[in-house]
Amino acid sequence: MPPSDQASLDHQIRAARTLIIDLPGPDLDGESAALMAEFGFGGVCLFSRNVSTPERTAKLVRDIRSLLGPGALIGIDQEGGAVLRRLDVPLTPAPMGLSAAVLGEGFGTEAQQNAAAHEAGAIAARGLLELGINWNYAPCLDVNVDPANPVIGERSFGADPQVVARLGVAWALGCESAGVLSAVKHFPGHGDTAQDSHLTLPTVNKTRAELEAGEWLPFRAAVRAGVGSVMTAHIVYPALDPELPATLSPAVLSGLLRRDWGYDGVVVTDATDMRAIRDRYPHGQAGPLALNAGADAVLSCGHGDHAVHREHAEALEQALADGTLPELRLREALGRLARAARRFPGTPRPYLEAQRQLDQEQIDGWARASVTRLGTLAPLNPGQDVLLLVPEGAGVGGPYGESLSGEALNIALEGFLPHLHTALLGHDDTTQVQALLDRFPDASVLVATTDRWQVPPSMLSLVPHLQLRRTIHLAVWNPYLAAQLPFPALLSYGFRASNLEALGHALISGESPGRLPF
Repeated sequence: MPPSDQASLDHQIRAARTLIIDLPGPDLDGESAALMAEFGFGGVCLFSRNVSTPERTAKLVRDIRSLLGPGALIGIDQEGGAVLRRLDVPLTPAPMGLSAAVLGEGFGTEAQQNAAAHEAGAIAARGLLELGINWNYAPCLDVNVDPANPVIGERSFGADPQVVARLGVAWALGCESAGVLSAVKHFPGHGDTAQDSHLTLPTVNKTRAELEAGEWLPFRAAVRAGVGSVMTAHIVYPALDPELPATLSPAVLSGLLRRDWGYDGVVVTDATDMRAIRDRYPHGQAGPLALNAGADAVLSCGHGDHAVHREHAEALEQALADGTLPELRLREALGRLARAARRFPGTPRPYLEAQRQLDQEQIDGWARASVTRLGTLAPLNPGQDVLLLVPEGAGVGGPYGESLSGEALNIALEGFLPHLHTALLGHDDTTQVQALLDRFPDASVLVATTDRWQVPPSMLSLVPHLQLRRTIHLAVWNPYLAAQLPFPALLSYGFRASNLEALGHALISGESPGRLPF
């Protein structure tokens, strides 16, 4: 270790330096500032509640660094699709939507596909570095092979490990080429479970050989490519460790990732407030366990509760004091964090308007290219009546903070279908729908699923009536829901403005070149 690094570590040999915390609001409040000054955390993870105007958010980042020093790592989840925190910049597509686009009709060679994924990562980074944010907890390298997966789904590049490895690593390297550290996640794979680790502790019962051929392949590719950081999964893999989740498992982190694969980048935990960890290791117990397992940074999310961060910090410092967290292990972790901060210092870089326009054009093009057709569909005639049946709203949760309202979808599609008539569905109520169907007995029908998790019971109850008419299913968010309704479908992999414009274009043009990536 260079002398300058050693001197820096001697100055800040605080175990709490391995903690990445969150903040309650868009400004650095006095209580948060005092806590940061007291413990000298390693950085902050920003959520939607922290992101406001560019000027205000950039000031928040500067204020954090003024307290924690230039080595502070400021992280965020700017994955694309439905998991985006900054929304006033060009919004990159969901990874599965990007896969559908680049694997689709006439897109190009594998080299061109990889170049598109690299550019998507760079676009995500440009909107972050403008504010001084230097760590993106993205992309997901999970191989989504379970259609019922409640928390990954379209956040994955698909069900083919080779495609996930190729496009996911290109995305990560694109992000880093634009100046923002990438954290590929959720190691060693969160794609083959129907449980959400935000709520419970999943187990993946696969042999080592199965894991090597599936879940692990993208992460090994990321290690070989030198991606700067890896985020852990709160999942038990009995083939490696029958008891401890990967986040806390020496066999997974120190054994597989460090020793067997030779990874020397930063390992950061997923949030320790998730119930997979919190319910079993409360009061900050997970922090020392994760560091001893081989992690370098512990993500502590208190959602505004500073007591959570204090518990974690005090647990780490107590472990250092009583020797259960060896000082050598702590120094190793701090050294990796310091190297990452030097490589990605977060020096703000202007995001010029000309570049924004180019990036938006690219995103709009990917959105149109991603729209995927299932079944036989003829274009709609804009001069004729068309009915839209859509839930009034959709649920959010887990990593998602937003959803699409029925009214917003109606507004987006009206520009393409001037004679669109919309009925909003309640959870159980179909009164509006029945009246609209009776009023326009010959009109084509669009049924839209806008929820991440389920088709509403009210929509399922309409299926017998709709099978007698020309009906098209718009799977606006979760592409797997297309299998739950017996209609030809268009899949958009997300509900951002570019996705909705692409859906409208597909409905009247018949163009849907995307390829299903699972």
